[in-house]
Amino acid sequence: MHKTHWQKIRHRLHQHPELSGNELATARFVTSRLQQLKPDRLYTDIGGYGVAACFDSPHPGPVVLFRAELDALPINEINTFAHRSVTPGVSHKCGHDGHMTILLSLASYIADNQPERGTAIVLFQPAEETGEGARAIVGDPAFSELAPDYCFALHNLPGHPMGQVMIRSGSFNCASRGLTIELTGKTAHAAYPETGISPASAIAELIQTLPGLASNISQDERVMLTLIHCTLGEAAFGTSPGQAKLLATLRSESDSAMHRLIETVTDHCHAIAAQHSLSIGFQWDDVFAASRNDAECAEYVAQAARECGQPVKWLDEPFRWSEDFGAISAASRGAMFALGAGEKTPQIHNPDYDFPDQLITTGTDIFAAIYRQLLRET
Repeated sequence: MHKTHWQKIRHRLHQHPELSGNELATARFVTSRLQQLKPDRLYTDIGGYGVAACFDSPHPGPVVLFRAELDALPINEINTFAHRSVTPGVSHKCGHDGHMTILLSLASYIADNQPERGTAIVLFQPAEETGEGARAIVGDPAFSELAPDYCFALHNLPGHPMGQVMIRSGSFNCASRGLTIELTGKTAHAAYPETGISPASAIAELIQTLPGLASNISQDERVMLTLIHCTLGEAAFGTSPGQAKLLATLRSESDSAMHRLIETVTDHCHAIAAQHSLSIGFQWDDVFAASRNDAECAEYVAQAARECGQPVKWLDEPFRWSEDFGAISAASRGAMFALGAGEKTPQIHNPDYDFPDQLITTGTDIFAAIYRQLLRET
């Protein structure tokens, strides 16, 4: 079909975004498009609203999975073009509308060029933005039926030349997680603060010391702790505070370094809380595992890019941003790559970002080339 067909689909998806865990209408739309292609197997409601279509060959061979994301972000779009989001406060500011369109286009290609061996799977995953979707997919009993041997994913990336493929073996995206630290003491009259237990000194000490802990975890990889938000007491001049809350993001290139960072940070927080006679609690959110690329799979990506005439850049270090595809690639051999979305394209998560339509063909062609390498060679 002419590429304007896929542009219309992408614009339709862009207009009707849904937040993580609420992708019901998006999943139904994707399912209806896949049903028209008559896959051999179609799974719905995997790990939430996940959808997977399988194209089976009668001959043995590898099971190859290609993945895209269903969810959008809680960002109000400021663009004024005709396909802007119709849902206030929600928009596709990460390009998942484009990723889904690429995968639907790939599914159409596979339907017209059936695998000569093995099985091809297109997977549309929910809740990537919260880090919950891929883990839920892998934990779903249906995933054991899919049982991929190889898995591939892409992410568009503004600030880089249009169509440039960025790849590396080993760590590709960092592990990350959000930490909320809650300190509880006892309120008091502001005129008699000594009769209470204020967390002010403890929270100040944590603000000063927590970021530096990360630098002692590993000399071989990037490990970071970024302070995000802090509250102390209430806006009441007559009250000495009894509670404080501090939010931080932990980040590392490997899961092992993340585990060491968690242990170091929580031990440090417990010690400071005890010194100030405070109780302490922790809450973890937006948990992303590190995404690691298999060396052979990374080379499949590079070979496919070269076949499609796209420039390849081998990265010296992983990207700092996180992506929950790591949960899927940890369950099979896989690779994620970044696809340049243009130096002047607004950054992802910006309110004026929009996925470049020209990447639909580029992404489809690269995925199709990987597909041919693994499932169409005889």
